[in-house]
Amino acid sequence: MAPSDDDLFGAEHVRVYRDTSGERGYHWRGTTILLLTTQGHRSGEPRTTPLIHRTDGDRWVVVASKGGAPQHPSWFENLSANPEATIQVRGEVVPVRATTAEGDERDRLWSLMTEAWPAYDEYQARTQREIPVVVLSRR
Repeated sequence: MAPSDDDLFGAEHVRVYRDTSGERGYHWRGTTILLLTTQGHRSGEPRTTPLIHRTDGDRWVVVASKGGAPQHPSWFENLSANPEATIQVRGEVVPVRATTAEGDERDRLWSLMTEAWPAYDEYQARTQREIPVVVLSRR
């Protein structure tokens, strides 16, 4: 029996997603995944992370939750240093620029993302930091 895509995690998720152009790994645990590739803010090396996403018009939205940890995820720190990145959505690779949603826009997009992954509300309750909602716009 083949392993479920729901069991994919981290580097294996990235490998399978890339190898199949998202045929495997795009649908995961009832939601959808994109691959975000940033430039490491210390190393300068490319770093790829699978992330739950939703679209908002022609933009993609992701959440820098790190499961409610007290610190931001590395990929968010990388985008803070250099907001230019690439995403892979299924078989399409897109150059993007990241911004962090604020105010009413953040509230609206947070609702969109908690519909996709209700655990984000639990993650927010675990941490003192406001979890960033990141908007990825085509460059």
